[in-house]
Amino acid sequence: MLLNNNNLHIKILSSPRLVKKFFLLFLDSVALLLSVYTSIALSLGDLFPSDVLSKSFALFLLIPLAGAIIFTKLGMYRAVVRYMNIKLLQSVAFGVMLLTIVFSFTVLLLNIEGVFLNTPIIFGLTAWLYLGGSRLILRSYYHWLSSHVAKENVTVIYGAGSAGAQLALSLQAGGQLYPVAFVDDDPKLHKNYVCGLKVYSPASLQKLIEKKNVGTVLLAMINISSVQRRSILESLSSFPVEVKTMPTMPELLSGRALDEFREVEIEDLLGREVVEPDSSLITKSIFNKSVCVTGAGGSIGSELARQALINGAKTLVLIDHSEWALYEIERELATIALQQQSSVRLIPILASVLDANRVESALRKFEVDTVFHAAAYKHVPLVEHNVLQGLANNTLGTMSIAKVASSVGVERFILVSTDKAVRPTNIMGATKRFAELCVQALALNAANQTCFSMVRFGNVLGSSGSVVPLFNEQIHKGGPITVTHPEVNRYFMTIPEAASLVIQAGSLAQGGEVFVLDMGEPIKIAQLAKNMIRLSGLTLKSEQETDGDIEIVYTGLRPGEKLYEELLIGDDVIPTPHPKILCARERYLPLVEIERLLELVKKAIDQNDTQAARDILTKAVTEFKVSTEDADWLSNSVTAPVSSSYH
Repeated sequence: MLLNNNNLHIKILSSPRLVKKFFLLFLDSVALLLSVYTSIALSLGDLFPSDVLSKSFALFLLIPLAGAIIFTKLGMYRAVVRYMNIKLLQSVAFGVMLLTIVFSFTVLLLNIEGVFLNTPIIFGLTAWLYLGGSRLILRSYYHWLSSHVAKENVTVIYGAGSAGAQLALSLQAGGQLYPVAFVDDDPKLHKNYVCGLKVYSPASLQKLIEKKNVGTVLLAMINISSVQRRSILESLSSFPVEVKTMPTMPELLSGRALDEFREVEIEDLLGREVVEPDSSLITKSIFNKSVCVTGAGGSIGSELARQALINGAKTLVLIDHSEWALYEIERELATIALQQQSSVRLIPILASVLDANRVESALRKFEVDTVFHAAAYKHVPLVEHNVLQGLANNTLGTMSIAKVASSVGVERFILVSTDKAVRPTNIMGATKRFAELCVQALALNAANQTCFSMVRFGNVLGSSGSVVPLFNEQIHKGGPITVTHPEVNRYFMTIPEAASLVIQAGSLAQGGEVFVLDMGEPIKIAQLAKNMIRLSGLTLKSEQETDGDIEIVYTGLRPGEKLYEELLIGDDVIPTPHPKILCARERYLPLVEIERLLELVKKAIDQNDTQAARDILTKAVTEFKVSTEDADWLSNSVTAPVSSSYH
């Protein structure tokens, strides 16, 4: 709020609390004096009954004094007037009732002539009107002053339902934002007033923003669907205002306050309707079982671990080769376990998935039933420049832990894969498809007792390297936002939803399935960037709009990057009992061929031969469309640094 110390109004409001109390006490005394006079004048029908007034001198002295004592005892001078609610008015009514009794006894004891039986009743009504009315006037004065002083905090509330009304009352009682109007889609509400604020149609929003100098729009519709929320947010992105949203109903139930606003998040822009998880599928692979998660410190791995704990795993083996990531997730899970009074055993194992002996010891000692293999190098440019490490970790590592799982008798092994494994154009995607082929081959081995499956999906929000946190960071720094190509698009899903579907898909498996998650509609990254700029209250800077705030710079596709990602290699897809999980029928290689190719991979790694490794990938993954030359930093064919953009 911008305070002008020369302004008399501001000086009054910024005066010490004790001064305000004495001021309110003075107003109450005046109100009570007026109430005594009004009650006598009205009961006699005389505007100035001088004889009776002179005889009632004791009332004019006693009633204000008694009022000060009663109201102080009731705590009415401790209440902040600008936060006044119905409870304070009830306290005023109770105090007035006591004063009316004092008024009546005083008249009887002093035998004041000319005061009738109806005079105390009139006194009570007028006192309640004057005292309550003065407080309402002060409260309205504060709100008027706030809305005129804090021009940069003026807001419009989108949604005039019960949630919007509660929000308006909360803000009017002294929030940092000052509501001046409602906007609602319901034509029946237009031109009506809610909490003293007029309701407008969405078509009037542009004029409203200009006329009222609105800087923020608050979305106050907690029961709408995700699709409706997305539609509203997209319409608001065209206005030069910052958009914030109230907590959703699940967030309110989890303990967030009604006026705990948050920035618009990418989840709001997706418009995905999340299907409630099938509890029977969750518990089948988790409840009362020993569960192992590899890559437990990563984005997906950590969420799989959380959901395993919450859904009743008896033992949780966390494997990661990053000491810091493992420490963080183990500490977080220990806190969750304490809060939920869970008896789960947390076993953090610092290891690489390539260390077969250490992984085998962990799976055998803790009698692991279910393995979620999420450990992988996933950043496309990094793996493109570190071919052998990507191949070793993503492919050899998967085959190593899958064979170990089979040898120790693990019930279920679920490989977390990626849409980049479909007709890959980069090393990372090819290594993940090769990993899928390894797991498929093991699943088809008649001697194997472990149920192997793979789950393939696209980008998850908030993961390391995701565009969303990067765009937020770039916006906060004033830009520019960097996008690789104007037409590049991607599928998106939240981390919790992806992890839940991975668990459920693993429980559906009979052996060898490649499950594909329904990712909804793909989103253009450039449009996502534009929406994030506008919903932050900023404007897009371009050749046409040179006065804009944030510019989008196109940097060109990175090595091996596609414009469009896919989830299926072919068109042969089978539905499953879960509406968000499909099963793909895709080609596979026999185990003997996989073993032969992996031996060649090991030889290429030993000889540091990146070109040989790339050739092996093209043989194993026939869909692999090599789109770049050998870009490994240590390859003999790379004589100068290759430019790469990591966003």
